[in-house]
Amino acid sequence: VAAKLGAGYAPDISGVLSDGGKLTYKRPVYAGNAYATCQLLTPTQVVSVRQSEFAAAEPSGGASATESVQLAPADPAAARVEFISLDAQKSARPDLGEARVIVSGGRALKEKFAEVLDPLANLLNAAVGASRAACDAGYAPPELQVGQTGRVVAPKLYFAIGISGAIQHLAGMKGSKTIVAINKDPDAPIFQVADYGLVADLFTTVPELITELKKAT
Repeated sequence: VAAKLGAGYAPDISGVLSDGGKLTYKRPVYAGNAYATCQLLTPTQVVSVRQSEFAAAEPSGGASATESVQLAPADPAAARVEFISLDAQKSARPDLGEARVIVSGGRALKEKFAEVLDPLANLLNAAVGASRAACDAGYAPPELQVGQTGRVVAPKLYFAIGISGAIQHLAGMKGSKTIVAINKDPDAPIFQVADYGLVADLFTTVPELITELKKAT
């Protein structure tokens, strides 16, 4: 789009600042550990927004102005791309990018990834996420990966179960409103960003948590 318009482009922005009437864009770099600012020199500017970085706007009560544009039908013979098929995974769970609660697991779960996490996710109507290590090991499908090279999420409640807290994973979930970490390693980096942390064996703790939640409901 930017190339067609001859416009400057700022990708993956997480903030907008006004500097003397000029817009300055902020975007994460180095796996989210630092932020860079940039200004575009063109009058027309195109930006893409980092997923889950901005809070949803409240409805204004009025309809936005719309403009109808008539486009000439495309010539099928000139098409360079041909749609063949769509193979999409269907799930009754909320989408990772929209879920209010996410239950994520790490490589420590091993072959019991689904066995341990699914009951908790079902109880909380939560989406299920995974660390890259869990996905690379084959314990979770790649579409569940949360992190710098996966999905960027910011739910109201994020469970990090058996996740050590690599920089790449933190870059994808540190915007969560409340983070609960369960890990048997007291020095795991995940505890540095967690609001609530429990140093314990997840294979014992998660079933106990499920039992107590069922009692509360």
